[in-house]
Amino acid sequence: MKSSYKLFGFILDFLFPRAERIISIQNMSADELVSKIPRAREIDDDESRALFDYRNELAKQAIWEIKYRKNEKLLSAFCEPFYEFILDELADKAIFSDFKNPILVPIPSSKKRLKERGYNQCELIVKELARIDGGKNFTPSKNFLEKAEDSPSQTSVKNRARRLRNLKGCFKVISSDEVVDANIILIDDVITTGATMSEAKKTLLDAAGARQVLCFALAH
Repeated sequence: MKSSYKLFGFILDFLFPRAERIISIQNMSADELVSKIPRAREIDDDESRALFDYRNELAKQAIWEIKYRKNEKLLSAFCEPFYEFILDELADKAIFSDFKNPILVPIPSSKKRLKERGYNQCELIVKELARIDGGKNFTPSKNFLEKAEDSPSQTSVKNRARRLRNLKGCFKVISSDEVVDANIILIDDVITTGATMSEAKKTLLDAAGARQVLCFALAH
């Protein structure tokens, strides 16, 4: 698996050498990133939030690096403000809707995608958020959700209804006893139409009996 990932990374570096812009992004502090990348537009879902505007070229290139090249420097830099953003958004929730002791759950990759890439970028984000948090606010988990089947690629599908049809029934819950009556924070790298988050949230609420599910992404 590791050798496959290294080969994939070598091919990417050969075909698409890291631009000077990526190198400059890697040298930015978390504060610089926040100052240079616009905040995300509002999402048409009260339970979903995103930090950065994915239409911004800098944000898009950086998240591409995290997603396809496992860029740990950018992962760390992006997760610092992402962590603070999540805590700010949760402040009122914890008081007014008893959203306490949440479990961080990454959107899972299909087995085929995981084999090809060697990692799930959403698991990397959860792991980094948990490292920053140090057990103060969240419990990390990577085992509650599984992608039960390989759905068609969502990248080229911009219509939300079509995306929902593609994803219907594609997730399943494992370790369901731990999900019952739990507060869940779903983590993704990018929210586009929200269809992936919607299907995953529905699975956790309807099939597993989670109490509340909130959705957060690095960008939208």
